[in-house]
Amino acid sequence: MAVASYSRYASLEDLLHLLKFSADAKYLNFGKTIHTQLLIRNQSSYRQSHIVQINSLINLYVKCSKLCLARYLFDEMPIRNVVSYNALMGGYLHSGEHLEVISLFKNMVSSFQNDVLPNEYVFTTVLSACSHSRRVFEGMQCHGYLFKFGLVFHHYVKSALVHMYSKCFHVDLALQVLDSEHGSNNDAFCYNSVLNALVESRRWAEAVDVLGRMVDDCAVWDNVTYVSVMGLCGQIRDLRLGLQLHAQLLKGGLVFDVFVGSMLVDMYGKCGDVLNVRKVFDGLQNRNVVVWTSVMTAYLQNGDFEETLNLLTCMDQEGTMPNEFTFAVLLNACAGIAALKHGDILHGRVEKLGFKNHVIVGNTLINMYSKSGSIDSSYNVFFDMMHRNIITWNAMICGYSQHGLGKQALLVFQDMVSTGECPNHVTFVGVLSACAHLALVKEGFYYLNQLMKHFKIEPGLEHYTCVVAVLCRAGLLEEAENFMKTTQVKWDVVSWRVLLNACNVHRNYSLGKQIAETILQMDPRDVGTYTLLSNMYAKARSWDGVTTIRKLMRERNVKKEPGVSWLEIRNVVHVFASDGSSHPECIQIYKKVQILLEMIKQLGYVPNIEAVLHDVEDEQKESYLNYHSEKLAIAYGLMKIPSPAPIHVIKNLRICDDCHTAVKLISKVTNRLIIVRDASRFHHFRDGTCTCSDHW
Repeated sequence: MAVASYSRYASLEDLLHLLKFSADAKYLNFGKTIHTQLLIRNQSSYRQSHIVQINSLINLYVKCSKLCLARYLFDEMPIRNVVSYNALMGGYLHSGEHLEVISLFKNMVSSFQNDVLPNEYVFTTVLSACSHSRRVFEGMQCHGYLFKFGLVFHHYVKSALVHMYSKCFHVDLALQVLDSEHGSNNDAFCYNSVLNALVESRRWAEAVDVLGRMVDDCAVWDNVTYVSVMGLCGQIRDLRLGLQLHAQLLKGGLVFDVFVGSMLVDMYGKCGDVLNVRKVFDGLQNRNVVVWTSVMTAYLQNGDFEETLNLLTCMDQEGTMPNEFTFAVLLNACAGIAALKHGDILHGRVEKLGFKNHVIVGNTLINMYSKSGSIDSSYNVFFDMMHRNIITWNAMICGYSQHGLGKQALLVFQDMVSTGECPNHVTFVGVLSACAHLALVKEGFYYLNQLMKHFKIEPGLEHYTCVVAVLCRAGLLEEAENFMKTTQVKWDVVSWRVLLNACNVHRNYSLGKQIAETILQMDPRDVGTYTLLSNMYAKARSWDGVTTIRKLMRERNVKKEPGVSWLEIRNVVHVFASDGSSHPECIQIYKKVQILLEMIKQLGYVPNIEAVLHDVEDEQKESYLNYHSEKLAIAYGLMKIPSPAPIHVIKNLRICDDCHTAVKLISKVTNRLIIVRDASRFHHFRDGTCTCSDHW
């Protein structure tokens, strides 16, 4: 009542001051009272003061989030000025209605009523709207108008232009504006915009150049700058620059909020400095889910999968709820160590917390189950997903290919194309790998030469390597060699080793020796090549050749990694080396191996001693073969895992010919599914057969 009484006798100038106060304080009801007093005064002529009143009312309703009322007043104005437009545009911008801002600007520049021309503040608002809505065409039109109205020299306008082009991924245009003579020196906002765009565009060398210019211009850094530069350090793996940046942060006394902290963790993680990752993480006062996910990601990127999973317990103890990105990181850690049981537990939490339908979670579940040997579970997740993206399809296709299930991989690819999803280069790696498993030479070249061209995908080294594998699988070794010699691509060690392995499988030792020499010229320390070459000499009973290879390895200080296999039983990982003597139940395991070998000998098993790299008696060679790590792990699995549960074994090296034959027969006599993931691929042994069809 007192306010109403005062406003009744206040001057017009006082009422406008009160209106501004109401707008700034967001006192809507008080502002409406002032609006009522202005109506009562019944200003009948539209003098300049009347425009000021309505502009003040528009400002009030904009700041009080009553845009409909503001727009009504604006539309009813017979005369408007630049303030009228700018007030309403600002309201639309802050409420996220960016297209309305652009529409108002178009109306403003097309009418020219009463010479209402846009000023630098209007252009800054419109350019911000173009940035948020990625409307680069309208932004370019604004750029043209800036020259027309002579406003390009304003500092804020230049900053808005740089930001608009950067956000719209026209980084070259942003750099042109940055380099222009218009306006004053570039500030942190300009540099931040361009740095972010360059980092996101993976143009890291240019980002480093811009950073140098920023230092030379003595531009004052803010938190956004530090975050951008930390992202750059992580991408280019420049730990030295990252350490200098961290020191500068400490020296400048900037607040380490969760955003800056998570970026520091991310930067150190990508630079491989896990020690500093933990120091930064432990030193943060507040740790939200973003920070926890960042530190988990850092450990994941550096191959410390167990610590990644351990962090979830600490996170739970602190009371922080994981989100879909946290689960994606954790599931990838499970995939890294094939921790199927742990992955199952995480899957249960995903279901319980309602993250099942997040695409990123579904994709990592497919990947986790595939790499943990449970391809059927991968397909169940894939089948149940409500939404799929290209990563989903690729994960399923590549998963089937890695498990040697080529037919299923090609069927999923057909489904993918029929749904309208456009394949990418990763898709065709999976498809061509499937062709290699099935020895589909004609189909492989069709996918490479016609279908990839149809989808405008340029074949890369991975695709050509898969084609080599297709030819090798079909036994066309000379054709594979000719293909490698005539195809204009820089072949790597992996590609040549595909052909070398095929020479070993098909016993073409003369060609194999030539290929091995080629590989060792490229990489004299490639352990896999020495091993395959030794195998070929041993099969040919050329012990001098074996001795020569061993001598060469000693001279070059190349050491063959010892064979190790492991499996998980009731959340405990059991590791086996070739002698198995370190396991507490080694005596029982040895007895179980002997029982299994006696059983499969009745099916015709004969130890394959030809590849044993020892010039000793056959009886000793057979004894050496009996206790390979995968045989010990499988024997222990059969002792401890009840039927009909499958046996999942992981091996660090390629499974040998003898073990492969033995495990096929063991799967038959025990009526069990045995899944072995070796260094090359997955082997599914069931009823005396393997999904690799004896070619790996």
